[in-house]
Amino acid sequence: MNNRKLFAFIPLALFILLGVFLWIGLSLDPRELPSKLAEEQRPVPAFQLPSLTEPNRILTPDDLKGEVALLNVWATWCPTCKEEHGFLNRLARDEGVTIYGINYKDEPGKAREWLRRYLNPYALVILDEQGSLGLDMGVYGAPETYVLDTQGAVRYRHVGAVDAEVWKTLKQVMVQVEQESAQ
Repeated sequence: MNNRKLFAFIPLALFILLGVFLWIGLSLDPRELPSKLAEEQRPVPAFQLPSLTEPNRILTPDDLKGEVALLNVWATWCPTCKEEHGFLNRLARDEGVTIYGINYKDEPGKAREWLRRYLNPYALVILDEQGSLGLDMGVYGAPETYVLDTQGAVRYRHVGAVDAEVWKTLKQVMVQVEQESAQ
């Protein structure tokens, strides 16, 4: 008889446990996914990949050093990337923000045409055709944007489109990183 009560309780306990996990999951902000790179201020992982705009040039993490900048993961197949692209152009043009791009799992020809058509906000664009750099960085998908310090270390990560509201946070982080770099 005691075994029957125990077996009757198991589905109820599993249902309650499932409800708790669901509640926790729904309370998380998907734009604030954890990032070991940002939490530990790690540099962008080692890579040697071609430039999208200068195919004979091989880019490395050293190319991302020197100033506080944004690193934006994008692709032509990503509708949200198209949504944020105009805003990134305004940041680069009107506010002088240095933005590096990672063209993620994309076709180079389509990506070059995209930049010709919609303009290029990027100081340089890393061609990550196979997604290896994205995988090493823990990219969930495009778009994602990182704040880099002057040594090329990741200081902040945002998942999703950059718009005026998100820019407020990114700008705060960039100012803080610039102040830390000046000390």
